[in-house]
Amino acid sequence: MPKLLKLYRKMANELTLTFLKPGLQTTLQDNGRAGLQHLGVPVGGTLDSTSAKMANQLVGNEEDVPVLEITMTGPEILFDWDALIAISGALFELFCDDELIENNTAVYIKSGSVLKFGKLKSGCRAYLAIAGEWKAKKWKGSVSPLLQAADATPDSIIQKGTKLKIHSSFLNKTGSWDENKHTTILSQMVRLRVTPGPEFENISREAIAKFFGQGHKISQDANRMGYRLTTDLTSKQESTEMISSGIIPGTIQITGSGQPIILLKDAQTTGGYPRIANIINEDLDQLAQLKPGDEIWFSLE
Repeated sequence: MPKLLKLYRKMANELTLTFLKPGLQTTLQDNGRAGLQHLGVPVGGTLDSTSAKMANQLVGNEEDVPVLEITMTGPEILFDWDALIAISGALFELFCDDELIENNTAVYIKSGSVLKFGKLKSGCRAYLAIAGEWKAKKWKGSVSPLLQAADATPDSIIQKGTKLKIHSSFLNKTGSWDENKHTTILSQMVRLRVTPGPEFENISREAIAKFFGQGHKISQDANRMGYRLTTDLTSKQESTEMISSGIIPGTIQITGSGQPIILLKDAQTTGGYPRIANIINEDLDQLAQLKPGDEIWFSLE
């Protein structure tokens, strides 16, 4: 009998999430794959790491436990067992069985409930943490999907009908988020700090003046690989390609069309355009919460 009871508890605590709607871009993300860039493998992982850590801490998870990254339009999720969840980052209207629930707090979800994401109020990406252990396939030590390795993490790119399993630990004590810790600012206009890029001194003074002297709108060409800005910094000097060199998340290149492009965590590890600047790591979370039409100003750190 004890063995049967133990088996029953194990089965009963296995939560399955069924995605009735996938949202615009919902992916399972963790801290990514540091240390493999020399092999051409992008870092990947959560774009707003602070919000992801906050969600995990609110449900009592370790900071590196996978979370769902939800972009601009949220999913609709059926829970077949009880769960403890928290959603941080971008502010959505949130509903559990049509009852309004809060962002940035731990919430108990009952078996059979449906979680829905309504209107996006501010920001771009929200992070859904669930107390427990995700049953998801890893590639190179991470569940985070990459375009060139999508088959290696088949369940991490959410589609309609996707099912994800979690060993739910909903009876764990809820956690809290230290208000003195950095929290991502949600705004449609931000000032980001940068350091000079390797080709900074070779870029024309006119282009540098434009780069720092005006706001830059994010174009519709924006995803987890990078944000192309609408500003035109074209000159003969800036439009020349060079031998491919290393890039990192936050690198800002001036492309052949004269537009700056900010590279994010899913970007390639080398590039052939002049690198005017690099956004400092502490400001990358704010960048992750911007969407097309939002405005960036740069200041030299």
